[in-house]
Amino acid sequence: MKNCGISRWDDPSIINAKLKKLTDQVIWEVDDNYYNNVVMKYFEEKCGISKAVYEESKNYIPGGVQHNLAFNKPFPMCISKADGAYLYDKDGNEYIDFLQAGGPTILGSNYPVVREKVIELLNECGPVTGLLHEAELMIAREINKHMPNVEMFRMLGSGTEAVMASLRIARIATGNKHIIKIGGAYHGWSDQMVYGLKIPGSRALLESHGIPSGAYRYTDEVRPNDLNMLEKMLKRNRLSGGTAAILLEPVGPESGTRPIAKEYNKAVRALCDKYGALLIFDEVVTGFRVALGGAQGYFDVAPDLTIFGKIVAGGYPAAGGVGGKKEYAQLMAAGLATGKHRAYVGGTLAANPLSCLAGYTAIQEIERTNACEIAGQMGDRLNDGLVELIDRFGLPFVAYNQGSIVHLECTGAMSFDFSSMSFVKSALGLLKHKKMMYVRKDSMEKMGAAYMANGIVTLAGSRLYTSLADTPEIIDEALNRFEEVFKHVKKTDKGLL
Repeated sequence: MKNCGISRWDDPSIINAKLKKLTDQVIWEVDDNYYNNVVMKYFEEKCGISKAVYEESKNYIPGGVQHNLAFNKPFPMCISKADGAYLYDKDGNEYIDFLQAGGPTILGSNYPVVREKVIELLNECGPVTGLLHEAELMIAREINKHMPNVEMFRMLGSGTEAVMASLRIARIATGNKHIIKIGGAYHGWSDQMVYGLKIPGSRALLESHGIPSGAYRYTDEVRPNDLNMLEKMLKRNRLSGGTAAILLEPVGPESGTRPIAKEYNKAVRALCDKYGALLIFDEVVTGFRVALGGAQGYFDVAPDLTIFGKIVAGGYPAAGGVGGKKEYAQLMAAGLATGKHRAYVGGTLAANPLSCLAGYTAIQEIERTNACEIAGQMGDRLNDGLVELIDRFGLPFVAYNQGSIVHLECTGAMSFDFSSMSFVKSALGLLKHKKMMYVRKDSMEKMGAAYMANGIVTLAGSRLYTSLADTPEIIDEALNRFEEVFKHVKKTDKGLL
């Protein structure tokens, strides 16, 4: 497949067995002497401006940061410059950037060609007019060029909004009520989707504070990679309104943190056809990252609807949208009401000229530079180097990748599953394990701080995104820095009940 970043697909049973082994034993982390005398010393002596900005921010911003990704132990870094494979904080410290804004900047941060087009647009008409701009057509046509299943595309303000729209479309198109998601996946923060986050089987037990229980009435979750459980849910739903859609991340929940078998998506497609449900791919992370044709191109599966976010605006704001087969996508047509059922969607700043042109230019540059394949090769190199280090130091850590999405699990903070239990047992089990989960999460953040003190930015210390800007030399330097951290990892007595 042209411009594809995935060169191999690891057996999920092997990965999951390693993850289970990781969580069945005590935590391994950097020792207290290294953490207190090297890691914390770095933040105290080298990051004074970042700390001062954060301390004042706490007076005006809940928690001191505006986005969950921004918090790092012991305090967030205040970034002042982004350039390709690097970030620079207010104190002038340089970091290799494996966060890449949470995944969208596969071309590298602040990519010059996109930036220049945006500046040109700002000089001509500004970021928004409230009326039609040609860039709206340009990006929709460009997406269709690479993802033929996306016959029509409606740009929105975020992935969360796109998910909300897709579920409305599915219910109108099928006349059914239930939505089945895969446990552990994140599909935005709308009321009905804050369900079964992080841990399969957790349902509304972890993050659903402030949300009426009725919001989940037609939301179901099933265990990742379990087709039998999925079909049982589809059969059960026939008795209470039917299933409107199955919503999934095609590489597995949480960007592949819970990997799935390569043939899983095709099997889910067949079940959707059998039970009259739409198949919705959440390609917020994978679209134009794992392949130019998205994960749907890699897996050769045609979803009915596709959710976009992040990269669809080239790393610029208002990044989101939903597209798919014409018969479904046209159900959210803008304009005056026609008297027919349609999915109401809105957003004054959705599909603004700036975001549309940035996304269009970014997709063209991804094609021109072969960015997916190059970033995927660097992901392979990074992952293979991490595996070698883990083996050399005799650590229980688990590293694997889906192209440019690299996973480094050091504590297994998210590698739990309550989806085989009844609701009552899940609740009791979750309460029983909650303390252990947070201990492992704290350790994961401690490892993330150690990476940061060695000049590496990760997503929560457990996920890394490579980009076109990465080179073999940058990857090898990053591995040298990981080696420095791994030298100081020791077995602890924490992490077990």
